[in-house]
Amino acid sequence: MSRHTEPDLRLSVVVIVPDRFETVARIVAHLLVQTVRERLEIVLVSCEERLAIPPGVMAAFGAWSIVRVDGLTSTAAARAAATRAARAPLVAFVEDHCFPTPTWADALIVAHEGPWAGIGPAVFNANPVTRVSWANLLIEYGPWLAPENVGEWPHIPGHNSCYKRDVLLSCGDRLGSLMEAESVLQWTLQRSGHRFTIEPSAHTRHENFSRFVPSLRLRFHGGRLFAASRAMSWTTAQRLLYALASPLIPFVRLSRAHRDRRRVGSAADKHGLLMITFVLLVTDAAGELFGYVTGAGDSSERTAALEFHRERFLTDSERLQPRGTSALAAERA
Repeated sequence: MSRHTEPDLRLSVVVIVPDRFETVARIVAHLLVQTVRERLEIVLVSCEERLAIPPGVMAAFGAWSIVRVDGLTSTAAARAAATRAARAPLVAFVEDHCFPTPTWADALIVAHEGPWAGIGPAVFNANPVTRVSWANLLIEYGPWLAPENVGEWPHIPGHNSCYKRDVLLSCGDRLGSLMEAESVLQWTLQRSGHRFTIEPSAHTRHENFSRFVPSLRLRFHGGRLFAASRAMSWTTAQRLLYALASPLIPFVRLSRAHRDRRRVGSAADKHGLLMITFVLLVTDAAGELFGYVTGAGDSSERTAALEFHRERFLTDSERLQPRGTSALAAERA
């Protein structure tokens, strides 16, 4: 149900609403201060029959709509449904815990004038105090912290990048399953000749788990889901080979995380950070082993359940930061 239509829409931004609008108020506040907000369509994905939105909040955007889905057991399926409903030629995915700076959308729109199928932002740490937060960020987004290469990239950030809509739609009915692990989507598109890059001037700040035990659950189910998605069309022999090799993965990825930490500089120079990172990587690799051998199991549902209401997984001091409707009012002021 659209409220306002602007013919020069350039970018559809997909926002998944797991329950109440207040859950995504903070990310909407950041979208409201985009320098090109009148060229944005906001696509809210919700399983609620009636999504109560504060009056006037969405009026400043070029357009907005609600896509209703039966449930949110898979955020990938929700993003695929929103892509099909989007009206702009570009589609960007955002999370309720990742906050773009005001020129983010404009930078992505301009960069998409090039030959790229997908463009990712430069990622920064929204809660940089704890070692656990940095460990999770290095594992999930390490290559895109303070990026130095502005040419072609083999991967761009999952859940927070921008694609040409027609490229995504070329995946047909497979789009939802490919989005379960966005690296798999990108590998599939690359095999069709599509290319990716990072736009260093498009900045976004990612809020990370900063409690250790919940981080273990996140890493295990994320690793299992990635492996199951990657191996969808593999033979039993291929699955077994990768399962046997999975104990080596933490060592390879730790080396990359150390390189990424050094590139970030003093902000990530915390005693014991690499040890915490290694433990989380071992847990991630255990999830991969299960994924190669037994498939995804219920990891899609469990990962979706961990994606929202991130305040549950922050330290006490971080939870004191404004959230929900209070955050919306504060950040619009």
